[in-house]
Amino acid sequence: MAGRGKIPRPTVKRLSLYLRELENQSTAGQTTINSRQLGDALDLTDAQVRKDLAYFGQFGHPGIGYQVLDLIAELRRILGTDHPWHAVVVGAGNIGRAVTRYGRLGGKGFEIAGIFDSDPEIIGEAVDRHRVRPMEDLAGVVGEQDVKIGLLAVPAEDAQLVAEALVAAGVRGILNFAPRRLVLKPGVPIVSVDLTVSLEQLAFAISLTEDGAIDG
Repeated sequence: MAGRGKIPRPTVKRLSLYLRELENQSTAGQTTINSRQLGDALDLTDAQVRKDLAYFGQFGHPGIGYQVLDLIAELRRILGTDHPWHAVVVGAGNIGRAVTRYGRLGGKGFEIAGIFDSDPEIIGEAVDRHRVRPMEDLAGVVGEQDVKIGLLAVPAEDAQLVAEALVAAGVRGILNFAPRRLVLKPGVPIVSVDLTVSLEQLAFAISLTEDGAIDG
């Protein structure tokens, strides 16, 4: 298997797409699938599917393709979701509450260990099966529950300081919902989710389609 640092980011993103499709196929009762079928389901070529998977080894069988359950297990291992990950949510606003209540996280290997906020008026409120906890409790929960992931759902002006607090508490990576670029020490991965950027890209694509500049 190639070193993780040498694997193209688009390939890593497609692994999650492959996993979702394989899970759907498994639910539908499919036991085997070939690269063309997997590619067609995701609007990719069979060559692209084979190239992506080849970074991690040989998983197919000549004349058969891939065993769906076996490939699901391999992709979960590669992505690191074959074991549970504990995460904390900081920010008990609308986004933070929605993430905490999102029921599919547990089935994908992610467990919310707690939700935190600095607003005394909402500390103690129930969010799903959690109570909003003060920031003073953050380091203790991260240490006690071996939390590796922080989900940052605070206003932009607070994001940098809260991200630094998460790292200081022992969090190893951050999913950032705040519309601000974070600058942290090397070795702390940050994935940013900005709905407005995605909507802008969609609006641009629709505009091009309406103008006849692109097809579909």
